[in-house]
Amino acid sequence: MRAWLAGVVASFLVVPLTAVPAARSAPARPDARTCAQAGLLFCEDFQAMPVGGASSLRWGIDTKHGTLTVERGGRPGQKVLRVHTEGNGRAFLKVDDFAAPGNSFYGRVRLRAGAFPTAPDWAHYTLVEATGDGPEVVRPLGGQYAPPPHGGAAYWGVGADGGPTGDWTNWRTSAPSVTGRWTCVEWHMDATDNRISLWFDGVAKPELTVSTREHGGDPVDFVFPRFDTIKLGWQLYQANPTPAGYDVWMDDIALSSRRVGC
Repeated sequence: MRAWLAGVVASFLVVPLTAVPAARSAPARPDARTCAQAGLLFCEDFQAMPVGGASSLRWGIDTKHGTLTVERGGRPGQKVLRVHTEGNGRAFLKVDDFAAPGNSFYGRVRLRAGAFPTAPDWAHYTLVEATGDGPEVVRPLGGQYAPPPHGGAAYWGVGADGGPTGDWTNWRTSAPSVTGRWTCVEWHMDATDNRISLWFDGVAKPELTVSTREHGGDPVDFVFPRFDTIKLGWQLYQANPTPAGYDVWMDDIALSSRRVGC
């Protein structure tokens, strides 16, 4: 094997340098693939927005002790949305008048979190929320801090509140909420059996799936409302959390009747 490798290396060394053209670096360019796709129900990549306080005629804002700003440099060549909150505040980009065929849809967002709560015990948070005509407040992307002996860390989970199933977050220790790096998160809301499925960086997380009879709440059916509002951002529900402030950066938000992909 070593002799074969030596022969291969030698064959490269004898090639004249002039025989290999100088490589040119591909110019950096914004990722225009998301909002260029046909058939999207909603899309925002922030590229056309000015830097500063975030506002748009296509979506609204829901904040309390929080802010939304558009920044450069969150991803190479991209503008991104910075979500900032203090304490148990909230800050959401809100898609109103949303309607999906058959009340089913896919979502995709790229995100990076600066921190997740480490106190109080069982502190939980939401990054995506879907509401409408019906009592359940559905949270396809959120999580919870589980104290020792349950891991002493924050974990992703699907959740709900306000409806017959109660207040719950179906977190799993196999899905830790990781800080400091960009993650592509996808979710699917399937109204045929009130099923929510998730993917992280293109990899399915079936242990996070919930459905009509299989969820983390009271032993009654989990049923979607007729969705008309989708919110993306951050909300923490417990007072005096540790840390006291939170930052989440988001980009390439898309809602579609088909899977968008990463």
